[in-house]
Amino acid sequence: MLPVNENRLSGRAFLLGTCFVIAICCIVSYAELVITYIQIGFLQLPPAVIGLFFFLVLGNRLLERLNNRFGLSPRELMCIYCMMLVASMISSRGVMEKLIPALIAVNYFTNETNSWDTLFFPHIKPWLIPFSPEQKGQAPIAISFYEGIQIGDSIPWRAWVEPLCVWGVLVFLVFTAFLCLAAILRKQWIENEKLTFPLVSLPLEFVHEGRGFLRNRLMWLGFAVPTLIFTLNGLHEIWPQIPNLPLRYILNQYFTERPFNAMVYTPIFLSFAAVGFFYLLPTQLLFSLWFFFLLTRFQDVVAAMFGWRVSTMPLYPTRLYIGYQVAGAYIVLVISFIYMGFPHFRQVFRRAFTATKTDDTSELLPYRTAVWGLIISLILAIGWCYTAGLNLGFAAFEILVYICIVAVVMARSTAEGGLLMTETSFRPLDLYQLISTKAALGAQSLTVLSFLDAIFTRDQRGLILTGFLDGLKIRDRVGMSYRSLVGVFVLGSTLAFLCAAAIHLWLPYTHGANYMYSYTYRGNPLWAFQDNVAAMEGLGADLRTTGGFFFGIGALVTTGLVLLRMLYWWWPLHPLGYALSASWTLIVFWFPVFIAWSIKTPLLRYSGIRQYQRLRPFFLGMVFGEFSMAVLWTLISWGANVPAPFFPWP
Repeated sequence: MLPVNENRLSGRAFLLGTCFVIAICCIVSYAELVITYIQIGFLQLPPAVIGLFFFLVLGNRLLERLNNRFGLSPRELMCIYCMMLVASMISSRGVMEKLIPALIAVNYFTNETNSWDTLFFPHIKPWLIPFSPEQKGQAPIAISFYEGIQIGDSIPWRAWVEPLCVWGVLVFLVFTAFLCLAAILRKQWIENEKLTFPLVSLPLEFVHEGRGFLRNRLMWLGFAVPTLIFTLNGLHEIWPQIPNLPLRYILNQYFTERPFNAMVYTPIFLSFAAVGFFYLLPTQLLFSLWFFFLLTRFQDVVAAMFGWRVSTMPLYPTRLYIGYQVAGAYIVLVISFIYMGFPHFRQVFRRAFTATKTDDTSELLPYRTAVWGLIISLILAIGWCYTAGLNLGFAAFEILVYICIVAVVMARSTAEGGLLMTETSFRPLDLYQLISTKAALGAQSLTVLSFLDAIFTRDQRGLILTGFLDGLKIRDRVGMSYRSLVGVFVLGSTLAFLCAAAIHLWLPYTHGANYMYSYTYRGNPLWAFQDNVAAMEGLGADLRTTGGFFFGIGALVTTGLVLLRMLYWWWPLHPLGYALSASWTLIVFWFPVFIAWSIKTPLLRYSGIRQYQRLRPFFLGMVFGEFSMAVLWTLISWGANVPAPFFPWP
């Protein structure tokens, strides 16, 4: 380990990081909300971050040639990278793209048909929203948000201050819990289990000059493949007479007869970046990911053959019997994580609750601080939800399942599985329905739950826990001080929240949310409220029997997979593949997983590990090329007001 004084970060690193955080918030928000063609910020390795980071590294090398004293060290570069990483997630799906629309959509979309102003408004605390819940119908603040302000009118900034501060408290508590959780998990996942964290590979290659990554011909050959294709596709969008290469195919259109037409949405998205990352994964995990995804489609076919009519999982593109299997898998996976790391976790909690001495000086946070920080933040988050109107018992259930189960499995999917996107197939509410009906919660709780689903629990993309853990892995490679890393995370998160909030208010009021990205302003917030309407009216299905049966199957299958993996090193099926099988993540990436497995398996068998290592720069080059094209086309579309090509990670 480097001496402490050499590990500390300079003020210029934080200053440059601040500038790049602001730039990331602007670019990501405009690209995703206004241009809409390129979702450039919500991936767990955001293309916007990679693009700007490359220009930073390039500029740094030019400065070093002029005068070596001006150059930034790898630690300083990765400090800036980590700040950009959390900023991109916060300004995209991680927080702001879900928070602000959820607070205003329920007002704008109320009408005489749905009567949301009588169904939801009476149960909303005034300090949660920017409009008055006592006023029936649409409020002017909501109309101008969705339709744009009139010439001469000003943006109602003041009305948004209180609700954003109130919700900012809950966001802060959740982020604190994630930071403490990352500190507790770090040693077990990074040192003991030695998870690979594939998503940190590319930024680390940029800063390690000795490896000659940017001078590697294979890297530039890999870079050229997506560059040529996205250049061609982009020109096709501007001049349709130029041919293009489609990167999206919907397989359902080829299966029109029973029982095969019973398969839920099954597309092929060809992402070169995804193929590049999946090349880094173990072949057993790759096989498990695509195998279990196709197994979910096989279950759809079998169900249709026997005439079973089973509804889809609420708010997710999968069948109910698959969604509850996945829920059972998550529970067993978390138990297995605890079992595998029990010696480490025992030391952590002994340090927190007893006088036992454990060396935690090199950790992100002292273990006592991490454990008590996690406990206190969880309790305060539960208290916040209760104060907002959520049933106390369910508030505890909601927060604990979200932070300690769903988020942990999602983080594992990136740390071990290298998945570019974190998405699940169920919410804490779906687990609750195994023991009670949704209607039993009451109108007050269901109203608050609609906000929580829209903002936190339904869409997991941009989960900041993965950013914290990736930052810890990066720290181990470049020798950054852990205490400095806390400052990086806190400063980056706080600045990004403030900057993104301002941009996410300015854009809708000036452009009109109705003319911006539909998923953000009409999809996600509306689905969350619509899902609870029937229960608030005393209707809705009882899922305790059906859901419980398939939950048990999922738990049993995952238990078997975990035990077989522990007993037999050659066992080819990984339980993580089963747990992720029904997620939007694999709906998007199952085909790139299959391609990577088809390449890597024979390569290792017939050419060996040396050839695999030799080709590694080529596949990382494909990642670099696709993400660079995403940034470039964002700037072209923004500056020239022309359409951008489709990028295959919707």
